[in-house]
Amino acid sequence: MNQHHRDTRKIDPTRGSTLGDGTPNDANRIEIGPTQLAFKEWDAAGLTLPNLDTMRQYRHARLTQHIQDRGYAGLLMFDPLNIRYATDSTNMQLWNTHNPFRAVLLCADGYMVIWDYKNAPFLSSFNPLVKEVRGGASMFYFASGDKIDVSADEFSNEVRQLLQEHSGTNTRLAVDKIMLHGAKALEAQGYEIMDGEEVTEKARAIKGPDEIRAMRCANHACETSVRAMEDFARANVGDGKTSEDDIWAILHSENIKRGGEWIETRLLASGPRTNPWFQECGPRITQANEIISFDTDLIGSYGICIDISRSWWIGDEKPRPDMIYAMQHAHEHIMTNMEMLRPGVTIPELTANTHVLDDQFQAQKYGCLMHGVGLCDEWPLVAYPDKAVPGAFDHPLEAGMVLCVEAAVGAVGGDFTIKLEDQVLITEDGYENLTTYPFDADLMGQT
Repeated sequence: MNQHHRDTRKIDPTRGSTLGDGTPNDANRIEIGPTQLAFKEWDAAGLTLPNLDTMRQYRHARLTQHIQDRGYAGLLMFDPLNIRYATDSTNMQLWNTHNPFRAVLLCADGYMVIWDYKNAPFLSSFNPLVKEVRGGASMFYFASGDKIDVSADEFSNEVRQLLQEHSGTNTRLAVDKIMLHGAKALEAQGYEIMDGEEVTEKARAIKGPDEIRAMRCANHACETSVRAMEDFARANVGDGKTSEDDIWAILHSENIKRGGEWIETRLLASGPRTNPWFQECGPRITQANEIISFDTDLIGSYGICIDISRSWWIGDEKPRPDMIYAMQHAHEHIMTNMEMLRPGVTIPELTANTHVLDDQFQAQKYGCLMHGVGLCDEWPLVAYPDKAVPGAFDHPLEAGMVLCVEAAVGAVGGDFTIKLEDQVLITEDGYENLTTYPFDADLMGQT
């Protein structure tokens, strides 16, 4: 009995009262966090853990400063990822994305209130930056039926009272995503609704030191999980029964084992299903001597997104010359474009100076050259020249931004697509490629 207890408890007696990231060494902790497996692997890899209290303070200060810089009374957030950024608390995040029952108001003076599910007011109790917990932000039809207007009026009254107390007579309120009745109710209270997404995306774009440490840890966990997926694929593809879903399930499982959270897409495909790209994985039985391509879109440890892509050749034959050429061309594309990254370069300059894919790959190229990443895919988006909208992204890169550099290379009517993507940190004097996962040697023509 005692041995069983020692094997299953989540507290680590060797670490004292706190874990390496500053969180309580408590078997019954509330917040989602890394597992003992993740901590062990990160320690072996020599990684420095983030201090989560410092990370939370950085995010809170950054949001507050952005509110003040724009002269807003406050920022009202419904997007679960923005709520995670502001409070580091979670509550049924995927369900919350289509049933918005949570909200956070951050006033211009830094006072922060969360509206949460009425039966779970304790989920932010670990974070002293959250000053109040309330309930009653549900303004969607399933929760309120034909009386949404009543719910919206009650909620908007609470918002007005809080803003008057903490922001005075200022009536310019930034809101990210809100249900229709809620927006109308706030306007009826006399508030001018400003673009909250612009505030949150700009604030989230620059990562602080502890966010970068968290991302390094999440990246290690993701790449370790991808390695397990690749090992499984190479051991089982061609056995007549292993499906795309079977392979993708390994990534999910390994992510969860390390305290990861979810995966936003199902972008793994095999053989001819890789072309055109964006067919999600399904029951197709994988075959030997085919390409498997995937895009992780993984929300991992600490809620950090690791968004990398690879293509694998699995089989005892050699890939065709056109496959090798496409792989080398895709690799050249992302590596050449990566060389442009540095503080001060503007997004339109990245667009204008991109490496140009061959004509045969233009029609099915990826939707963007690069995009920001943090808690998920984030601002900014770097468009290809033929898709760029003048004035949409007239901003320079800054140190602390993280961009995913993309390539999808497959010809119209072809039977394969190469998908590559690396996650890159903008440093003070250039960039650092955070992605270390190798490129398939057979497809690179190295075997």
